[in-house]
Amino acid sequence: MSDQKIAEMEKLNERNNSAKEENQTECRTQDDVKRVVDMALEAGRILLRNGGEIFRVEETITRICHHFGVEHVDIFTLSHGIFVSAENEKGNAYTKVKHIPLSGAHIGVVAEVNELSRQIAEGKVSVSEAEERLKEIDRMSSSRKEFQVLAAGAAASCYGFLMGANLTESVVAFCIGCFVQMWVLLAKRWQLSKIVVNIVGGMLIMAAAILAKMSSTMMELRLDGIIIGSIMPLIPGLAFTNAIRDIADSDFLSGTVRMMDAVMVFVYIAVGVGIVLMTYNKLTGGFII
Repeated sequence: MSDQKIAEMEKLNERNNSAKEENQTECRTQDDVKRVVDMALEAGRILLRNGGEIFRVEETITRICHHFGVEHVDIFTLSHGIFVSAENEKGNAYTKVKHIPLSGAHIGVVAEVNELSRQIAEGKVSVSEAEERLKEIDRMSSSRKEFQVLAAGAAASCYGFLMGANLTESVVAFCIGCFVQMWVLLAKRWQLSKIVVNIVGGMLIMAAAILAKMSSTMMELRLDGIIIGSIMPLIPGLAFTNAIRDIADSDFLSGTVRMMDAVMVFVYIAVGVGIVLMTYNKLTGGFII
C-alpha cells in the first residue's frame, strides 16, 4: 500500500473519530436535545412527505436520536403528522409536533434519507453535517418534466398492452398518457385541489379516447384497453401499497387514512370518465364501445 493511500486512510479515521467525539457530547443540555430532535424530526418529515412508510419514519427518528445521546424517545406517527417526545439521561425533555400534508412520492429522496441515517448510526456524520445534508435532500427536485411526460406515456401504453390492447391502441394510450401527465404538471403549478385534478383528468382521458375512436379510419379501436392504460398516470399506486403495508404493520389509523385517500382518487377518476360518457350518450343517443 502506498504512502499516499495510508495518509488518506489516516485522515479518514481522524475525521470519523472527531465526528464520534462530537456525537458523544452533543446532548449535554436542553438546547442539544432540542437540536437533535428537531433534526431527527426533519428527517422524518422528509420521509413521510415523499412516500416513506410509517415504520421507516419512526425507525429513522429513533436511530438518529439514540445515536446522538437522546435515549428515551416516544414517537406517534400518522399519515399526515408526527408527534415526538424525547428525554436524555439528565432528564432534559422536549416535545414537538409536525404537520405533514399528504402529497406525492419521491423515492430518490427516501433513499437519500435512509443512506444518511445509516451514516449517522455509523458515526460518520455529526449533527451539523446532518442538518446541512437534510437541507440539500429536501431541495432535491423531481425528474425533468419532459422525462415525467414520456414515462407516463410509456406506462399508459405498456399497461394498456398488458390488458389486451393492440399496437395501435397502445400508441393511442401513449399519447393520451403524455397529455394527461402534462395536465397534472400544469395543475400542480396552479396548485389545484386533488379533486379537480383527477376529475378533469378522467374527463380528458375519456374525451381523448372517444375522439381517437371517432377519428380512426384505418381500423376499429376499442376503448377498454385505451382507457385502462391511459388512467395509469393518475393512479396512486405507491400510496395504495403503503396503506396496505401500514395496515399489515398494525398502523391501522395511518393505513386507513392513506387507503381512503387512494380510494377517493379512484372515485374522482371514475366521476370524470362517467361525466364525459354520460354526456356523449345524451348527445348521440347510444353507448360507445
